[in-house]
Amino acid sequence: MLRQYGKALELFPFSPENPADSVLRVQAVSTAEPYLLERAYLDPVDPKLVAEEAGDFLHDDCAYSFETWWGLWTYEKDWKLAPARVTIQCFGPRFSDSPLGDEDSKAEHLRVDFGLDTWFLPQAELPNAAWYARSNLKGLLKYVHSLDEVLQIERRSLWTESGGNFAEKLREAAGEL
Repeated sequence: MLRQYGKALELFPFSPENPADSVLRVQAVSTAEPYLLERAYLDPVDPKLVAEEAGDFLHDDCAYSFETWWGLWTYEKDWKLAPARVTIQCFGPRFSDSPLGDEDSKAEHLRVDFGLDTWFLPQAELPNAAWYARSNLKGLLKYVHSLDEVLQIERRSLWTESGGNFAEKLREAAGEL
């Protein structure tokens, strides 16, 4: 479990400069429990060290969460490549709040929260939004495909905090481009 988590961290394209530290959190049993570990990491992040320190808490009822940064195109008066928050999580099979997947009710073991879906979908009101959204999406897909190459992934799903089907939103946006 943590070997795969370590690989996911090693493959991640960390942003070189960030507005805040990256943070590793380890919880046992459920999200209602206090953290067993909460540790900040300065830039540049050493993913092997993060995985090693998470390994000190290797139990099948633990969850590991690493909040960090990667570069995405964002718009504030103009487009710029800026650090954006991302969370890479690993759930032990007996962690009681492990998110459920599809109708098989198989628990997830690895989840990456890439942030707001608007970063990956063109926004018609912004200049050249299609190009920048496509660039952000290419970065996301490159990371996901690199995980596919090194991990044995049984299934994958795209979801969004806005509550919609992200894959469907992508199809709709592709039709608009």
